[in-house]
Amino acid sequence: MSPLKTLALLALIGVCSCQASDCSYRGLLTHLKLTTTNEVLAVMRPVKNWTTPTLVQMDMLLYGILEVNEKSQTVTSHIWIAMRWTSEFLSWTPSDFCGIDKVTIPRSSLWIPDVQIEEDASDSGTIQNSPVISLSQSGSLMANTRQRLTSTCLLIVNLFPFDTQRCNFTFSTMTSGAEAITLGTLFNDTQLTRVSEQSMVTQGEWQLDKMEIVAYGGRNGRLVYTVTLSRKPMLYVIIFIVPLFYFVLLDIASFFISDARGEKLSFKVTILLSISVLLLILKDLLPSTEESLPMIAMYCVGIFALVGISVLEAMLIGFLYDLDGSYSNAPTPDGVQVDIQLEVDFHKESGGAEEPPEGSSLPLNRPDYRDLLRLILEEVKAARREAGGREEDERQPGRYRRLSKIIDSVFFVLYFLTGAGFLSYMNFVWMTQIFSM
Repeated sequence: MSPLKTLALLALIGVCSCQASDCSYRGLLTHLKLTTTNEVLAVMRPVKNWTTPTLVQMDMLLYGILEVNEKSQTVTSHIWIAMRWTSEFLSWTPSDFCGIDKVTIPRSSLWIPDVQIEEDASDSGTIQNSPVISLSQSGSLMANTRQRLTSTCLLIVNLFPFDTQRCNFTFSTMTSGAEAITLGTLFNDTQLTRVSEQSMVTQGEWQLDKMEIVAYGGRNGRLVYTVTLSRKPMLYVIIFIVPLFYFVLLDIASFFISDARGEKLSFKVTILLSISVLLLILKDLLPSTEESLPMIAMYCVGIFALVGISVLEAMLIGFLYDLDGSYSNAPTPDGVQVDIQLEVDFHKESGGAEEPPEGSSLPLNRPDYRDLLRLILEEVKAARREAGGREEDERQPGRYRRLSKIIDSVFFVLYFLTGAGFLSYMNFVWMTQIFSM
């Protein structure tokens, strides 16, 4: 080959290489026909054959657990969603564009899968969509979304505060069917759980246990994330369970307070009012939609009933003490006053009697009227004792006090056994249900 032909060939190769290589993003977007508005790419599903379904991969990460509202049955969380799908019209060779293998495109320029969360109860202002979409050389697109999500969840608080809640996040298409869009994930649930735990900013009183991925079909393709949350119970144990148990111990100890003093009844009433305050606080926490009482509500009601019965028993004992005191301080019967008056009259008569004068004409052997009065006095005393014997037996001092001590002793034994049995039963049922979950 002549030198002239060689130079011409090298010049032609240089011109071709300069025309083929473009190192600007503009050149790449021009190649992909995205420099101007392309309505077809913005509204149509990016497939060459309409029977080919588009695989949309949804990865969800949990950044924070903000609030779990048992009253409204909602869970407020901070989530991050990454959505990936492939466009069959947007691909290129990186070597033709100086190694460019990724580019960002405005969100409004391309078709976005209409995938929503069915349990979403938050307003639209909480959704923060990324304004751009990342496009790779193979036509793979990724759109990111951050959201303060308020979702509905069936919260079962039977084991409060040792409860574990399972909430579903269901991703589904609003208009497209399963033949058009297939939902899936890029990472498995173990990886998503580990990344969520590492990136968790706030959890409050809840802890993320695990995230499970459940995909199932139907008229519309769906992807379900099941998030398991467990409550941190230490605070509720301190402010509810321990004080209630302590109130029972105080009520048992109050049996050793003397019944003759008025502090026993007032002490028991104070304990009852303290339990009522805890019940009011519990009412504000738990929903009223439960079919059966939560375990902690049964625990509070049981202790309230025990202390209430103890207050009634203290009132009965106080009544018996007052009844016994009224009989011991009863006034002196009229018969005793009559006997005393007879004795006084008798002594006056005997003391004021004078010897008959020497010249008196009265017989010397007449009976002594003092002996006669003494006999009459003895007969009256005997009649009074016989008539009032039964009434004195019934009003024997200390009889009701001894009865109250017997009732108090028997009630203490029954109260202690009932309280111990109730607390043991609650502990057994509570622990059984917790470990069976």
